Amino acid sequence: MSIKKIAPTLVAAAVATVVLTACQAQETKSGSAASGKAMAARTAQSGPLPLAPLGPPPIPPDNKQTPAKIELGKILFFDPRIGGDASTGCSTCHEPDQGWAWAEDFSRGYPGTVHWRNSQTIINSAYYGRLFWAGSVPSLEKQAPSAAKGGVAGNGENDIMESRLALIPGYRKRFKEVFGTEWPLIGDAWRAIAAFERTLVQRDTPLDKYLLGDKSALSEEQVRGMALFNGKAGCIQCHNGELASDQDYHNIGVPPNKRWEEDGLAQVTFRFELYAKGMTEEGYRTTKADPGFYFRGKNKWDKGKFRTPSLRYTAYTAPYMHNGVFYTMEEVVDFYNRGGFDEEGRTTAYPENKSKLIKPLGLTDEEKEDLVAFLEAFSGEEILMEKPPMPDYAPLFTKAELEAAQEAK
Repeated sequence: MSIKKIAPTLVAAAVATVVLTACQAQETKSGSAASGKAMAARTAQSGPLPLAPLGPPPIPPDNKQTPAKIELGKILFFDPRIGGDASTGCSTCHEPDQGWAWAEDFSRGYPGTVHWRNSQTIINSAYYGRLFWAGSVPSLEKQAPSAAKGGVAGNGENDIMESRLALIPGYRKRFKEVFGTEWPLIGDAWRAIAAFERTLVQRDTPLDKYLLGDKSALSEEQVRGMALFNGKAGCIQCHNGELASDQDYHNIGVPPNKRWEEDGLAQVTFRFELYAKGMTEEGYRTTKADPGFYFRGKNKWDKGKFRTPSLRYTAYTAPYMHNGVFYTMEEVVDFYNRGGFDEEGRTTAYPENKSKLIKPLGLTDEEKEDLVAFLEAFSGEEILMEKPPMPDYAPLFTKAELEAAQEAK
């Protein structure tokens, strides 16, 4: 091929690279854009997506759902042996009767620590393009090990967790049936847990029924609240689409949790996380509040930003916000109505990054009641589940076999 034919191709490629790089830089500065279908839909229209009924959860092609895999993942989800000292499993911080989360401001932590953020519900987590408050992983398959091995969560090590699985005949049998391996592999454990979590969805809320045509599904108060949600209250700007989340990252003015001022262990845990995530020495010594999305790109304009959580299933997931600073939805609505300030006038520790979308709303008491009533329509019946029985350990070798092996040396 001649140089004349190659040159235009190289120029086009170079231009495309420059444009792509510029777009990626802009996306990083403004927070992570929503992914997949939501991103495509948002690109095709101006303004936020309208609320919509929730469709089936996306299933990755490299981790197809099967009944046996889902059942294995369910058992593993409740098994604390998938962790450091066999005391802290997935369900430790995501209890079914606590909204599949943890009903305190900060989540439970590994023994000797206090977690530094609020526990998010597992319900409908299958729909997120990125997981955790700061979007640190792209899938449930990546979320599971990040939590199970995190220093203030599960604190597990791959070799130890995998060895435990190998010592449990019930798991050896199930892993071989599902994945075809002679011994359980820890990577397959994460795939099974992710498969189970993709079954924890709620698509039959009053809002879903209303949007699908059942106009009796919402009360008059809730219908008025929906008009406020889409209009005067401005909630739709970030809580939109099927998931009621733009999956983007915003600083909305949430003030630091006062618990930081009196809980020494929480401060120690927080400093550990700052150090582990590559905070500068100056930042490590002076930071008093969670930098949030800053940890993804270390850009100062991202401090105080967190992913927009879905409003679905929130009837069961109090307290709210990344640090659990508000215990009721009424408190949340009041916070927004004041323009991102709590009742004491406190706001984010990073006011320079506070979103321009956040401003006083001027809602009356009746309007606030209507809005709270509508927010209840994002939740259906509570999803509860009994903990499955855990398979027992068994030695790989009998005492006689071990003695014979010793004598053979």
